[in-house]
Amino acid sequence: MSGPREGVPLAPLTTLRLGGPARRFVTATTAEELADAVLGAAEPLLLLAGGSNLVIADEGLEGTVVHVASRGVAFEDLPDGRVRVRVQAGEPWDGLVEQLVAEGLSGAEALSGIPGSAGATPIQNVGAYGCEVAELLHAVRVLDRASGVVEELPAAACGLGYRTSRFKGSDRFVILEAAYELARDASSAPIRYAELAAALGVEPGACAPAAEVRRAVIELRARKGMVLKAEDHDTWSAGSFFTNPIVPENVAERIRTGLPPEHPALPAWPAPGGVKLSAAWLIEAAGTQRGDAEGGIAVSTRHALALTNRGSGTTAELLRLAHRMADRVDAAFGVELVPEPVFAGVSWTS
Repeated sequence: MSGPREGVPLAPLTTLRLGGPARRFVTATTAEELADAVLGAAEPLLLLAGGSNLVIADEGLEGTVVHVASRGVAFEDLPDGRVRVRVQAGEPWDGLVEQLVAEGLSGAEALSGIPGSAGATPIQNVGAYGCEVAELLHAVRVLDRASGVVEELPAAACGLGYRTSRFKGSDRFVILEAAYELARDASSAPIRYAELAAALGVEPGACAPAAEVRRAVIELRARKGMVLKAEDHDTWSAGSFFTNPIVPENVAERIRTGLPPEHPALPAWPAPGGVKLSAAWLIEAAGTQRGDAEGGIAVSTRHALALTNRGSGTTAELLRLAHRMADRVDAAFGVELVPEPVFAGVSWTS
């Protein structure tokens, strides 16, 4: 573990390239170092790994930032023919998915191209193209900051839901390691997402070679500006800034019946507790256009859900633009948009 440093710039460690410096900054390269760093940290504490789902205040952060740089992947064959994969928290997620596909393991291929670290995936219950981490997760090894004890929590104890878990919004547990279970199969899991199925030339519910699914997902994400490229400001984002709202069926029906006949239909899918709507559709239907800007921050030219840093943006500008987008959706449809990223040193509601 590196000794603490002061005034370390945090913007270069995030995919948005926003935020001020850390008052105290420590790098942990193993699970043991991570636990020690957390237990010895001055409050407030921020864990920073891939920086892909994070909005940091322009003024920077007081307290301690622990850079999670632990690495390691271990494979264990199970009696049922599946494979358990134990991964250190700081392992880059997309590199892991690439390795899993190369090893002939299927189940994670639809989650290709997502930036960030393996340890962060259970926190957000990361999902894309019809797959969620909840379907793969076996357990997590965590540090309980309240007791100082390291323990293993099964997936069923993690409170995994749509883009959430018992870890999100709480600083009690620190994920040191995640364990996933996958099938040993060169074919993918069934393709559930219509757009992905069309790109692969298969029917929804069919399978395809996992390597082909990975390539197709990365191509789809790249078209939407969701594959990070240093030279392309349209990819300098935190990914989807808002979650797709889940509303009662009567709210979805009210929106549908209020649309003029020539308007594109409202995308909606059955979901626990109601109907899931497309946040991107709501944003554009409420009047926000791709490319709309607030200073150095702009809506992506490729995807209405991504707010991008054009190179000179600030967190304050990002929040102003995001609130303007959400306010328009609320005014037009009576639907509240909830931001997906973690906010550090700044609040969405203030």
